[in-house]
Amino acid sequence: MLFEVSGIAATVIKMTEANEQSLDQQAGSRLRRLNVIVGIAAAAQAIVLLAIAKPASLPVNMTYMLGPPGEGKYGSPTELFGLRIDIAVALFLLLAAADHLIVASPWANRWYTANVARGINPARWWEYSISASLMVVLIAMLTGISQATALIAIFGVNAAMILLGLVMEYANENRDTVDWRPFIYGCIVGAVPWIAITIQLFPLNTSGGHAPTFVYFVFFSLFLLFNCFAVNMWLQYRGKGRWASPVHAERVYLWLSLIAKSVLAWQVYGGALAGS
Repeated sequence: MLFEVSGIAATVIKMTEANEQSLDQQAGSRLRRLNVIVGIAAAAQAIVLLAIAKPASLPVNMTYMLGPPGEGKYGSPTELFGLRIDIAVALFLLLAAADHLIVASPWANRWYTANVARGINPARWWEYSISASLMVVLIAMLTGISQATALIAIFGVNAAMILLGLVMEYANENRDTVDWRPFIYGCIVGAVPWIAITIQLFPLNTSGGHAPTFVYFVFFSLFLLFNCFAVNMWLQYRGKGRWASPVHAERVYLWLSLIAKSVLAWQVYGGALAGS
């Protein structure tokens, strides 16, 4: 009986601490302000880019067999449509803006801060699953990947990797020891699109030419920034130093989101959308 009472008391204390953290006005107001800043910055960049960028498209193709499998008879690539680069860039910026401004709104902010206090943020992963996957697809297309089926697979695999981040947060809520399996699986899955992009960007046979210089900068900078998200999660679940607070990890996610999207947006603008 004594052990039961002790267990109930411990649970009540944990719930009280979580509620107190979720109701910390100073931390909550700072997060809210940062979300507003990041949201406005992302939206402003999208508007400016749409205003100054020249229209440019990348083809999305399909290739069909003309005979039985194994004969090697394929038709010429059929262009299904052209993906407007300027609109794609504006879209992932606007998705980020919508996410940050919604969670900062009076209708969602209490839900958001309560989740952050628990060490989770579903809104982050929902937005990333679309915006970051669109970013990876755009990077793939800049390297020359144009087959519709490949692009769909790249989008889907990256979205699965992102959603494993949400699984990681849910799986480790109220746990004394960290279950690293969702993190490990996410790293494995997340490597797949980058392997495909690397094969396309650095072919063994270079007789077919090479991508523009800015594409290599896009590849290396975004690969580094995308991995910073994984490092932030790793530090969060190690719980050492400033990362012992889920609020600090959330701030890092906010800055990484803005920096990664801004870096890709302006590199693509300078390389493909600036005009002559």
